[in-house]
Amino acid sequence: MLLATHNEGKIREMQAMLAEVGYQGIPVTEVADLPDPEETGTTFAENALIKARYYMEKTGLPALADDSGLAVDALDGAPGVYSARYAGTHGDDAANNAKLVAEMTAVAPQDRGAEYVCELALVYPDGTKRTARGICRGEIVLEPRGTGGFGYDPYFYLPEREKTMAELTLEEKNRISHRGEALRILSERLREQSE
Repeated sequence: MLLATHNEGKIREMQAMLAEVGYQGIPVTEVADLPDPEETGTTFAENALIKARYYMEKTGLPALADDSGLAVDALDGAPGVYSARYAGTHGDDAANNAKLVAEMTAVAPQDRGAEYVCELALVYPDGTKRTARGICRGEIVLEPRGTGGFGYDPYFYLPEREKTMAELTLEEKNRISHRGEALRILSERLREQSE
C-alpha cells in the first residue's frame, strides 16, 4: 500500500510495522512527485482522511495516511493538529521543541502530562476506508534525552520505562507508541477483512 507521507521518520515506523503483518509500505516518493495536500481538518482524523483520499485519487493505489501529534494537558491539547508547524515553519523540530519548552517552563512537573495521538486512514480506490486511532500517554521534560525518533520524542518522557521516546529503539517504540497502537488496530481490521 502507498504510504501517504513525505516524513522519513513516519515512513520507517510504518514500513517496519506493516512488514510484521505481511504488507509492503511504498513511500509516495517512489510512485509520484506530489506535494502534500493542504491539511484543512480540525482533527487528526479529518486530516488523515484528507491525505489518504488525495494520494489515492492521484495514484489510483490504496493509500495509508497518518495524522498525528502531541496534545499537552496544560496547553489545552496544543499543539494538537498544528504539531508539525507549532512554531510557524512546517517540520522545524528544533523550533517546535523550543516553543514547547518555553511554554512548559512555568508548569509544575506533576502537571506536564501529555499524549501522542495518531489517527490512521486507509482509503481504497473503490472508496472503502479503514481507520484506527492510537494514544500513548507520557510527560513533557524540559531537557532533551536520546537521539532516536523525531519531532518531540526527546522531550516526551515515559515514566513506566524511565526513558523518553528518543531513548527507545525503533522496535521498542513501535511496540508502545501511538502509531504502533494504531497500526496494530488497523492490521487486525485488515486481517479480519481478508478472512
